[in-house]
Amino acid sequence: MSLISNGDAMRTRSFSSKKAFTLIELLVVLAIVVLLATLALPRYFQSIDTTKDTVLADNLRTTRETIDKYYSDNGKYPESLDELVAKKYLRSMPYDPVTESTATWVIVPPDDTAKGNIFDIKSGASGKSRAGKPYSDL
Repeated sequence: MSLISNGDAMRTRSFSSKKAFTLIELLVVLAIVVLLATLALPRYFQSIDTTKDTVLADNLRTTRETIDKYYSDNGKYPESLDELVAKKYLRSMPYDPVTESTATWVIVPPDDTAKGNIFDIKSGASGKSRAGKPYSDL
């Protein structure tokens, strides 16, 4: 007579025949995910910095063109950036993506202060762009 009855043998077989992931398989998958993350994350953060530089340069170019148009229309430079927004030359205050603010712009006045207050603007961000230029020189 056998020690295991037919019913017990069935239960043992059905329990051992269930499919499941082993610890080794889970560790291999986890290692692959970590490897892919270490390859992708540096490129992701690099692309964010490059995008910030591009947006900053575009915002500076657009705002400078707007200041020139304001001068052409009015014969003087604006007194503030708020004036450009109030007179509908800009939809909103220009945004500096590096400092993440609209209030950190460095205002460059014209040589003749009787012609207004804003001749040019520069970023108030410290540091250098991805191209190696200081943000204040863009």
